[in-house]
This record gives sequence, C-alpha cells and structure tokens, in this order.
Amino acid sequence: MSSYQKELEKYRDIDEDEILRTLSPEELEQLDCELQEMDPENMLLPAGLRQRDQTKKSPTGPLDRDALLQYLEQQALDVKERDDLVPFTGEKKGKPYIQPKREIPAQEQITLEPELEEALSHATDAEMCDIAAILGMYTLMSNKQYYDAICSGEICNTEGISSVVQPDKYKPVPDEPPNPTNIEEMLKRVRSNDKELEEVNLNNIQDIPIPMLSELCEAMKANTYVRSFSLVATKSGDPIANAVADMLRENRSLQSLNIESNFISSTGLMAVLKAVRENATLTELRVDNQRQWPGDAVEMEMATVLEQCPSIVRFGYHFTQQGPRARAAQAMTRNNELRRQQKKR
Repeated sequence: MSSYQKELEKYRDIDEDEILRTLSPEELEQLDCELQEMDPENMLLPAGLRQRDQTKKSPTGPLDRDALLQYLEQQALDVKERDDLVPFTGEKKGKPYIQPKREIPAQEQITLEPELEEALSHATDAEMCDIAAILGMYTLMSNKQYYDAICSGEICNTEGISSVVQPDKYKPVPDEPPNPTNIEEMLKRVRSNDKELEEVNLNNIQDIPIPMLSELCEAMKANTYVRSFSLVATKSGDPIANAVADMLRENRSLQSLNIESNFISSTGLMAVLKAVRENATLTELRVDNQRQWPGDAVEMEMATVLEQCPSIVRFGYHFTQQGPRARAAQAMTRNNELRRQQKKR
C-alpha cells in the first residue's frame, strides 16, 4: 500500500453527518459556496454561472436604465480631473525646418534666349502645363491633362501642373423620347400597301398585343413597298418569331429585318433562319441580345444560312463559339465581295 492510500485510510471511518451538525450557519454558507461548480473560462455561460454571487446587499428594486446612466454620468463629472505633469502653455520650442537651397551645378544650368526667358517668366500655370505636355513630361500631370494638351490645338488646361486625377464633370444624358408610332395607323398603311411607307419601326414599344403584331406580320406578306421592318425590344416571343418566319417566306420586297432584344428562344430563331433561306431579297438580319442564349445548334445554323444566302451582307449577332464565328466571318466577306462585283457590272 502506497503512502497516499495510507493517508486516505484515516478518513474512512469519519462521520460526515456529525461534522455537518456541528457547523455554524456561517460555516455552512461558506461550505456551500465552495462546493458550487463554476467555470469562469466558459464564455458561453451567463455571468451568474461563471462566478459566485458575493453580493451581501438586498436588492433595491427593478433595474432603471435611465437612472443608472444618469448616475454614471454624474459620477464621472464629479471626479476631479488629473493635473497635467507639464501644463500646456502654447509656447513653440525649437526652430522650424527650412529646406536648404540646392545650388545647380554649372554643367546642369540651361541658358535660354532672352525672348524665351521672358515668355516663360510671364507664363500662366495652364500654359506651363501645355508646354510640359508638348515636351513629353507626362509624369508632371494627369493623363487627362496630358492628352488634352496633345490633342487640342488650344490651351485647355486650367488647373496647372498637377498629377492628381480629377473626375470628369457629369454630363446628364436625356432619355430617349418614346416611340411616337401609332400601331393601328401603321397596320392600316401596311394593309393598304401605301407607296410612301418604306419603314416600319416599332422599337421600344412594349405594350403591343400579340394578335396585333401577328396581324402586322400577316399584312407584310403582300406588301411590296416596305424595305425595313424593326421589332427591337417589343417583348416578342416565339409566336411572333413564327409569324415573322411565315412573312419572310412570302414577302419579296423586305431588305432589313431587326428583332433584337426580345424573348425569342432557340426554336423561334431556328424558324426565322429556315425562312431566310427561302427569301432572296433580305440583305440585313439582326437577331442578337435575346433573353437566353440560343445554343450551339442555332449558331451553326446561322453560319450555314450565311454561307447559303449570298444576298445577306449585314448580320447582327455576337457568336460565342469560335467555329461558327469564323465561318460567318468568311461568309460575310464573300457576300460583300459578290455585292461589290455586282455593282461594278
């Protein structure tokens, strides 16, 4: 048996109850405090469970936050401020630093003609800035000052030599006026095959009913004078794209078609492209900026259509794949060359 176990043996027969009965109330309270399990390092526990309650005073009432703040402020005002060890008198000590003048060596001194000396001595900051820009001293000024002085034939710098970048003045751009086109009147003129009507522009009119647009495309089938048909940002979808495709199969006078910035899917674009193959008068087609990307198959179909339709010389679409982009660029170059040769004849 070890010495530690021998020490414990003498406490084996002690009667704990008898010891507790002999303790006074103060001793029992102290024992209760010692037996409490506290964890002062655990920050997740509230303060009451991390330390013992050592307050002997009885509570004075519920918490009054405003009264407590007022008491703390008054107590802080009543505390006398500590005197400074060295009082401030405002006296300046020492001498101010004066940068010594650097003497320019004789070999570095530049002597100008009297006329130039007099001109530079009376030059303003703006003129000096322009001269520095002309001499290529771009490190002495901002990029805007440098390019303004180089590109402009007049003195336009008013800030002087400064490398601090200044923001450009905001120029408000007025909103575009709404499209004044009367759709019902336009539909009547298209149906009547008006000779003076050569352009149908419904751009940015977003409340056109789908049946009216379908009727307009139906009327365009027999029209022989309209050369340009534009439906940009009209919230047109696949039904309108199918109506446009049917119109292209029968119309023989339309030269420009613009259906950019709409909600046409790949199915609607494929229908339009298939109809373009059956149209020999269309020279310009724009289908970019739809709500969703049409896909690789549609881009390949676009390149095929441009290769098979030599009449198209302007095509508006931003290809995402390298293969269709290269084929379309080659086809457009060939179509424009064919058009140039036809004009020479």
